[in-house]
Amino acid sequence: MDILQYTFFQNAIWASLLTAIACGIVGTYIVSRRIVFISGGITHASFGGLGIGFYTGMNPLLSALIFAVLSAFGVEYISHSGGYKRIREDSVIAAVWSLGMATGVIFIFLTPGYAPNLTAYLFGNILTVSTTDILWMTVLTIILIAVYLPGRRSIMYTAFDRDFAFTQGLPVRLIEYGMMFFISATIVLSIRLVGIMLLISILTIPQMTVNIFTSNYHKITVASSILGFSGCLSGLFLSYYFNIPSGAFIILVLIVIFLIAKAIHSLFIRKEERSGVTKNGLAA
Repeated sequence: MDILQYTFFQNAIWASLLTAIACGIVGTYIVSRRIVFISGGITHASFGGLGIGFYTGMNPLLSALIFAVLSAFGVEYISHSGGYKRIREDSVIAAVWSLGMATGVIFIFLTPGYAPNLTAYLFGNILTVSTTDILWMTVLTIILIAVYLPGRRSIMYTAFDRDFAFTQGLPVRLIEYGMMFFISATIVLSIRLVGIMLLISILTIPQMTVNIFTSNYHKITVASSILGFSGCLSGLFLSYYFNIPSGAFIILVLIVIFLIAKAIHSLFIRKEERSGVTKNGLAA
């Protein structure tokens, strides 16, 4: 437990908590609306912003945030405009995904001097999280909570059935664009945690795990935040003891938890089925 005395490890724990809360809120929306692919597209599109930031000397995370938000808004606009000739959403996401990665590679190649170390951005290194990163993540988490608590029903209706939400007079377009902004901001500010390549997992695996046992939107949001934080802590400590990259270990822990939960649920269902068969047999 001596490791807890170090500032960088304390920052990692705070980052895990804040990221878990933010990912719990936006991740539940992503899974409920079935736009997991778009979160992957935004994640990889942010790589283009990183490349532009390195090339221009701008803060890479700021340029990545701008690029990610514009990409998310572009996907929303193009896929929901044009009437009967509108382009399918998955096609737009694929184009944005490729554009971001290609832009990032080009600008990083053109960056003068030594090439920047992209390992922390691609695969994550939670131990490099700074106090400034935690401050920005705190601001985002507070805003997310302030928006989610009073508006969770409207967000839930929009996520499950946007046509029904329209009939109820809800500002569906505003909610969709607002959630896209929060998804983009959460993705960019969480890059240091698990990296671009693995970030889509922390946005979906805790929600999938909780969804095995409940379909309540609010319960999934809260429980996935707790599960995400637990997985981050476990992966963080285990990666320290085994000297393995923390981002990959965090995702591994979350997947193992998911598989265990799925196995337990399957055994429970089989036991209930056997019990029902036995009762029917006795009754017959």
